[in-house]
Amino acid sequence: MNKSGSSWLKFGLFTVGLGQSFVFVIVPPLARELGLSEVQTSSIFAFSAIGWALTSAAWGRASDKYGRRNIAILGLLGYSASLIAMITPLFLVEKNFLDLVFLFPLLVFGRMLNGLLGSATRPASFAYVADTSSEDKRTVKFARLESSFLIGTVAGPLIGGFLILISKETPFYIFSILGIIASIGIYKNLENKSSIPSNNIKSSQKVSWTSNTVWPFLFIASISSLCLASLIQTIGFYLFDTFSSIDDLPVVISMTFALLSISTIVSQYIFTDAFPLSNNKLLIYGILLLSFSYTVMALYPKISVYYLAIIVNGLGGGLLRPAISSSLSLAQSPEHQGSVAGYLGSVYPIGHILTPVLAMPIYAYNPAYLYYFSSILCLICFIFIITNPVFKQK
Repeated sequence: MNKSGSSWLKFGLFTVGLGQSFVFVIVPPLARELGLSEVQTSSIFAFSAIGWALTSAAWGRASDKYGRRNIAILGLLGYSASLIAMITPLFLVEKNFLDLVFLFPLLVFGRMLNGLLGSATRPASFAYVADTSSEDKRTVKFARLESSFLIGTVAGPLIGGFLILISKETPFYIFSILGIIASIGIYKNLENKSSIPSNNIKSSQKVSWTSNTVWPFLFIASISSLCLASLIQTIGFYLFDTFSSIDDLPVVISMTFALLSISTIVSQYIFTDAFPLSNNKLLIYGILLLSFSYTVMALYPKISVYYLAIIVNGLGGGLLRPAISSSLSLAQSPEHQGSVAGYLGSVYPIGHILTPVLAMPIYAYNPAYLYYFSSILCLICFIFIITNPVFKQK
């Protein structure tokens, strides 16, 4: 494996993590403060997620044909452009240079850039690692790639919180520039080719998401996506609604995101690197931890218990995500790596698509019911994992 090229891919995902977490932390309260509703705010991310779901598989196949490097760069440039397109209308409306009526469609457009183009980086990066890693190292390599993104999600609110002291726009511009730097580094250090001979490109496009070695992993990924997206998009609202007496709630929200990401990173390092577990055990233990965390959130609306549940949730997610990616990859032939990475990337946004229409109404009725709902979904996944033979083979 080209270590320099791999490092730049990790840095690229790190920069994406910076912007992703900061956007989720800062845009909802800013948008609500300027007059958008909770449903409108979550819909911004839902539209982007639809774009991501529709294009991710195509970008995975495109990386087979046009090379991992070119597609990864395209995704980073789309991500960088989306950050600028997101903050500009917020700034203009706040300064009364733009009428509020234009804010929602412009925010949708800005976030759609990330959904349509930014979706290219992840499948290209994971396909590159699949191309260049041995089967026995696949899980740990995927976990390290995931960790690069997660470290970015931890650093995003922290670095962004410092940069925002300069101006609200500064973090968006800085994170956008870092994305461009990452794309330049990838261009200079990553050889633009896949492991697939040109005469095999057609066969690489024939793998179907309905295959018995594909759809079970996509099912687990989509359910975990819905649970995570509903949690992420309601963290800010939940803390404001439930613990309004706490001072400096924006800091508390940032800490919550940081705890979630840090615990995920720690979990990935311990159980995929230091003391590796089989993918089957990672899947089972991960989904059970997630179910437990959501149940605790529902039963005990106390800030200390909530933090503990967030940490447990991160531990569960840290086990689950690399196990899904690795198991799916190992179940496929080499010429299908780009395609299945794209399929997996296309289902992760499902949670953000469904959250406004499914999770938000449940949250509005009773926040605890949303966490019970997520817990039940995780238990369904647990039963599916222990009864479907495809998971026992990995």
